[in-house]
Amino acid sequence: MPVETEIQEILLKYWGHSRFRPLQSEIIQSVLEGHDTLALLPTGGGKSVCFQVPALYRDGICVVISPLISLMKDQVENLRKKNIKAAAVVSGMSRTEIDVTFDNCIYGNFKFLYLSPERLLTDIALIRLRQMKINLIAVDEAHCISQWGYDFRPSYLHIADLRKEFPEVPVMALTATATPQVRDDIMQKLNFSNGKVFVKSFERGNLSYLVYHNADKLNKAVNILRGVGGCAIVYVRSRRRTKDVSDYLLANGIKANYYHAGLDQSERTKRQIEWMQNKTQVMVATNAFGMGIDKPDVRTVIHLDLPESPEAYYQEAGRAGRDEKAAYAVLLYQTADRLDLEQIFERTFPDIKFIRTVYNALGNFCKVALSSGKGISFDFDIAAFASNFNLNPLLTHHSLRILAEAEYISLSEAVFIPARLKFMVDNTDLYNFQVQNPEADKIIKMILRSYGGIFDQYVKISESDLAKRLNVDVSFVHRQLAYFSKCGILDYQPQTDKPQLTFLIPRLRAEDVLPDLKLLEFRKNRFKERVSAMLNYAENNAACRSMMLLDYFGEKVTTRCGNCDYCRNRNKLELNDLEFERIRQIIKEWVNAGKITYSDINNKFPASQQRNYLHALQWLMDTEVIMFDEKQFLIWNE
Repeated sequence: MPVETEIQEILLKYWGHSRFRPLQSEIIQSVLEGHDTLALLPTGGGKSVCFQVPALYRDGICVVISPLISLMKDQVENLRKKNIKAAAVVSGMSRTEIDVTFDNCIYGNFKFLYLSPERLLTDIALIRLRQMKINLIAVDEAHCISQWGYDFRPSYLHIADLRKEFPEVPVMALTATATPQVRDDIMQKLNFSNGKVFVKSFERGNLSYLVYHNADKLNKAVNILRGVGGCAIVYVRSRRRTKDVSDYLLANGIKANYYHAGLDQSERTKRQIEWMQNKTQVMVATNAFGMGIDKPDVRTVIHLDLPESPEAYYQEAGRAGRDEKAAYAVLLYQTADRLDLEQIFERTFPDIKFIRTVYNALGNFCKVALSSGKGISFDFDIAAFASNFNLNPLLTHHSLRILAEAEYISLSEAVFIPARLKFMVDNTDLYNFQVQNPEADKIIKMILRSYGGIFDQYVKISESDLAKRLNVDVSFVHRQLAYFSKCGILDYQPQTDKPQLTFLIPRLRAEDVLPDLKLLEFRKNRFKERVSAMLNYAENNAACRSMMLLDYFGEKVTTRCGNCDYCRNRNKLELNDLEFERIRQIIKEWVNAGKITYSDINNKFPASQQRNYLHALQWLMDTEVIMFDEKQFLIWNE
């Protein structure tokens, strides 16, 4: 049977689709032919299918490297629902749990193992990976490997070391946003051999990019949400503001709620489900919301605060209109936003003294002695940490990021990890324990009846569900499970929804902490460049928004989108592009010749085309391409 037919059958069997999306088939064929492959597919473009299908086609296991625990969890759950064996090793797991997971991947016919890039630094990971038959290395969010990218993570650089261990295994790198410079850097850092690159156009024909300069952002947002209707996301920068904006929308008759990583996990889940089911029209959120959520019918994404880069804006705006129907990406901008972004820059790069203070406080907070702590993970609440040591929360956050970039620590996002359980003895020993501990018999039998496979692997459990079935208080279940764990009968890992902080090396003295200052300076300059590009997008009223974004990502187009705020105003001129461009060039020559007034230029217009010339001139003045100097002469401002 031809390969193309077999991979289509895999797609139909597990995903229920009879055909691939654009470029998916070509990307899959490339990696099956043994090519290292870089795939650039916009948000919602079906990246995961590109590595999951070839991994299912070949014998062995696919190692997936991803920086986000939440995305790993979602993909593992989705694969398991399809009866595909998949596992993830993440921060917050015990050493025993990690061991069992690796064993299952070596001996249990698993098809996917998800790892964070930091895991590649551990000896246990490399030793156990050598025992696996790896058929593909998939690098998700591959822009993280490039220091030119907006979310650089030095731990990604260790993927090249993994390649040395498995030189014959092809690598697939996937990302939604990468400039040409970042693409080249990805391939270089991953040691691409015989590589191929596939780039799906970044153009979103159904998405209208709109920028409004408006002093009253909230009122404008209300008008947009009322006018467009349907499901929407409103992005703001701070957690506190999510509630304030949500309250304002509710007061104006719009069904809204708010979401940020500081909410309790059960509340976050409840709100997300209500929004997914359209019981809530609008979710007001920080950028923690939306990653990995597949909701095709989002009609509007509004940014009340200016993102820090075009990459971040494109990803977040791209969550609108995945069903290919008309949708809107709206940026509300004020002059004060420029100052806000400039202040963020100052806070993003704290000085070395403050970074060392944070590192020292971190060791004390986690009770880690000098020269110890390597590989140990802790539940970590940054707000409590900053408050405990009287540290500025924002400066602390960015200091932790710099420490993570320097590979002193790793810090995962907040994600719910449910309670897990595995029996550590066989049936005979368990029976003997039950005989000797009659009071434990009832709960052990309930666990065995409720959960399958619990002798072979860690199984997710619900303590509250067990308590209901046993008609006891949940605290009793907690105590019993902890006791059984202490006796060595089982290994019980309670649930957590806190971020996980891991010491990657033994704790140092604060004065010995020295991040790469050259890299830090480079990152500062790159941050400035991205901020400048974002400000240019927000403040430039003389270019098609879609063309500006496409140009940033290295895609050259010559035709306006026709849907953005610039194009809509241009369309009102009733001039086609060729005619407008012809008149524009003529007016430009007149203005650049010097010392011409508004009246002078009007007198130059041909009588037969007076109306067209006047419309074009007015447009050029409205968009500040033409301005007045101090003597009221016209000047070309482009």
